[in-house]
Amino acid sequence: MYEFEATVLADLAALKSQMAALLGQGQPGRLTALEDRLERHEVYLQRIKGFAGALFVLTTIIQVAIDYLWR
Repeated sequence: MYEFEATVLADLAALKSQMAALLGQGQPGRLTALEDRLERHEVYLQRIKGFAGALFVLTTIIQVAIDYLWR
């Protein structure tokens, strides 16, 4: 076997082990963990948007009530 072939096979073996760690071998890999974190962040973002919307509505109602009472 030539030196080039040995280098290519070693690189291929390293790539194969890295892909196995990334995707997982029968268990969740790093990619699955990253997808789970992203999903949690999206849920938190939606909650923050909901709270902000409710806060804006409440602020508007209070402001209308104050304007009504001052007249």
